[in-house]
Amino acid sequence: MTQAEEPVTRSTAPPRAWAGRLRAVLTVLVLAVVGYAGGMATTNLWPITTETDNFSAAVRVSPSPFQANVVHTPTVFGDIDLHFAGPLPAPGIEARLQVKEEITDLFTRGRVDVDALTPQEGEVREAMNSGLRNLALKFVGGVLVTQAAVVGLWLLGRSHLPWRRSATAVGVATVLAVTVPSLAAITTYRATNFAAFEATSLLGTVRGSGGMFTDIQGQAQRATPYVQNLLALSDALQNEFVPAETAADPGARFLLISDVHGMNYYPLVQQIVEDEEITAVIDTGDMLNFGRVQEGELAGMYSAIADLGVPYVFVRGNHDALNATDESLLRRLEQIPNVILLEPTAGQYVEADVAGVRIEGFNDWRYFAEVNDDFGAQQAAAAERFAEGTQGWPLPDVLVSHQPYALRPLDTGGVKVNGHMHAPDLDGNRIQVGTFTGGGLVNHFQVPETTGEDEETAGELVGQPYAFDILAFGTDCSVQSLTRYTYRNLVSGRPQFDNVTVINGNRVAADPEEGRTCGADLGVSTQEIVPVPEEELSQEVDDDPAVLLEPPVADLQEPAVVDPAVVDPAVVDQAPATARPAGAAP
Repeated sequence: MTQAEEPVTRSTAPPRAWAGRLRAVLTVLVLAVVGYAGGMATTNLWPITTETDNFSAAVRVSPSPFQANVVHTPTVFGDIDLHFAGPLPAPGIEARLQVKEEITDLFTRGRVDVDALTPQEGEVREAMNSGLRNLALKFVGGVLVTQAAVVGLWLLGRSHLPWRRSATAVGVATVLAVTVPSLAAITTYRATNFAAFEATSLLGTVRGSGGMFTDIQGQAQRATPYVQNLLALSDALQNEFVPAETAADPGARFLLISDVHGMNYYPLVQQIVEDEEITAVIDTGDMLNFGRVQEGELAGMYSAIADLGVPYVFVRGNHDALNATDESLLRRLEQIPNVILLEPTAGQYVEADVAGVRIEGFNDWRYFAEVNDDFGAQQAAAAERFAEGTQGWPLPDVLVSHQPYALRPLDTGGVKVNGHMHAPDLDGNRIQVGTFTGGGLVNHFQVPETTGEDEETAGELVGQPYAFDILAFGTDCSVQSLTRYTYRNLVSGRPQFDNVTVINGNRVAADPEEGRTCGADLGVSTQEIVPVPEEELSQEVDDDPAVLLEPPVADLQEPAVVDPAVVDPAVVDQAPATARPAGAAP
């Protein structure tokens, strides 16, 4: 070999070596994917069976990538989904339920009631643990059989290939195909990682955790045996997996509504308040359609708000004014004793303390039919005004505004709440509330077609569900849970829930500072927010820098305790700070 050839040989040898290593890695990955697919196919072709006294379930690994970290239980009356949040995306699990024939036979003889159907303590968990163990064994067996079949076919007629290298590749691929999904499942499907319980359709309509519109016992007695069984199982799953702190008695419960748009559905609000023991209602705006106060008068909305019996916290939306300086709706709502305006006039901000939960917010200073080339800049300016107006004030537990864009740059100690988009959403600690009335009949009424129209849903806008949320705070002022509802058929007078989701509060907001207490006995108070001057914020504090987070004591007045039973509401409106029992009419 000549000297001229040596550099060529040295420069081409390493790429060949790396190419060989790359082929080996790709081979292992392909074999791992094939093995995983084989294990999944095995559980789907031959699912395992697990049983309780009343049910049997065929359990398999879900092939859908959209059901990662979800235990999915489809039924003909709705789906039950358990959502988990783990460090790795775990394969979804699907369990198809069947009611045992002997139980159905007992129903026909009238010998079983709903209480008798509820699984015993630990029965569901034992059945699930047993099913998951058997499912894991079948999955591993499917991986091994698939790998053996694929490698056997690959090596057929290739006796010259190195067996040791092939065995190593197959072994590594098999370990990956088994270990990665198993590790993901083990670290994900734990009670500590529980994120949400979700029930759809009829199961969501008559869920057992509250008295929403119907009593579950009375409803189930009129239903079929299958529905009774499924409701009992749905409640058992919720009780089994929803953490105790999420299901504990809360310190405060807030009904979140938005985008009423001129519809007087406040009798429905009042029923929710009573059934769900709501502490206060928070409305993120767009109460009207065209910015005219007369809309609410004609619909009887203002008197209905006054009859709710709980505080009604409000910020203005872009449909609630005729121009940028129009405060007519704010002045009208100011006359209602139980209404709390978080920005009663431009640039004046109020903190509401409801059962120990601090609530702040600001209005949307857009108006009906406004034309603007840059709404984003306008919302950013509103956020900046609010930040300046609350400078140095403690962060609220709930920060409210109508539009999501205005909330994004702002900090909060708990959650942010907005409406405007007519679609429920959850983005980190920002809760987007859907439209409580489907957007209102004026904007969203759908004229029925003469042919092919379902009479039961005539007048409803497809894809525009009604929605509201219930936000619960624990007695330590932490976010305990967020329960989300979507429903339809309200126009036809037969409300039916499409979806009920219970979200673990620790997935929504971080824990508050220690030592706080929330509860109905703390009542309700309001006080104007006084910003701390810039020079005071920059001043060195010798004793405790944390005092900078407290409002300036000299500028605040002690909240005046008010008994609504003996005090004229007009006096309450004039007081600089008011207090009343939470849950009572102010």
